Amino acid sequence: MSDIANTPLSVLDPSPIIEGGSAEQSLANTLVLAKKAEQWGYKRFWLAEHHNWIGMASSASPIVIGRVASVTQNLRIGSGAMLLSHYSPFTVAEQFGTLEAFFPGRIDLGLGRAPGTDRYTANLIRQRTAGEPEFDERLQELIAYLHGSGTATGNGAHRFRAIPGEQSKVPIWLLGSALYSAELAGKLGLPYSFAGHFAPGNMMDALAVYRENFLPSPMLDKPYVLLSVQAVAADSDKEAQRLATSMYQKFLLLTRGQTALLQPPVDDMDSVWSNEERKAVEEQLFTSLIGDPSAIKQQLRELIERTGADEIMAHTEIFDHEARLRSYEILANAAK
Repeated sequence: MSDIANTPLSVLDPSPIIEGGSAEQSLANTLVLAKKAEQWGYKRFWLAEHHNWIGMASSASPIVIGRVASVTQNLRIGSGAMLLSHYSPFTVAEQFGTLEAFFPGRIDLGLGRAPGTDRYTANLIRQRTAGEPEFDERLQELIAYLHGSGTATGNGAHRFRAIPGEQSKVPIWLLGSALYSAELAGKLGLPYSFAGHFAPGNMMDALAVYRENFLPSPMLDKPYVLLSVQAVAADSDKEAQRLATSMYQKFLLLTRGQTALLQPPVDDMDSVWSNEERKAVEEQLFTSLIGDPSAIKQQLRELIERTGADEIMAHTEIFDHEARLRSYEILANAAK
């Protein structure tokens, strides 16, 4: 049996905006959740970056990271993920170097390859130019800024240094849902986070590829897997299943090509989706932890045993804020 007490738990928070709510209230709820998560013993609190997405308020994640860090004491705060393809590595190094200067030893830089939005919004965020570096080149440049002594042009006549940021050694994570990121994280000796909360189909293959390709680096001496999953816990299984219908509705709308504010729970999903839609949603959510305290504990243990994950990160979108807090509390207690 897996000793789940030795597996840290963390939080992935997109600051969900509910139907009838506001971005301002969602960000306020994020601060409350972060303080509670620290009390309950969570290790990290990461903010998701999405753009032009009406149901999430954490788009400017470095700003939110700084605010969350300011209301907590020991919790590690980070990005899940900073979308490096949109930004200059130099700018990212300066931003996270600044965060590290304010909150030493508490900042994580999680990086993602996905655009985090539609292609039109991606083009709005940054103007693409011919011959721009690929993701892995951007990543190598970023590592040089944060863990080396900057980068130099051709003959070394001009060296660029991220101040602050240089030699800050902010931990760099690679996040992903497919094999490319897993292989790259392994070859560069970086910790790897798999997005099991929305794309679990590649989970076991990606974890195997990461571990098989891992090479020790100055940043990490052995593979480290953080697995992100959906989690909905309540004091009764019936209530947990009802609360989870908000999550189901979100993914249902995504399969229909729609984004929306987080919807209130419903008593009967069969009145909302077709059989085909239900199967499509379930394929995206089969790693989810849903149930009462006893069920959550058993599901958590089975997940750790199956994947060998070193850490579990819970992504919990529940319509009612108090019920969401209670869900995270139950999950924390389940791991004790």
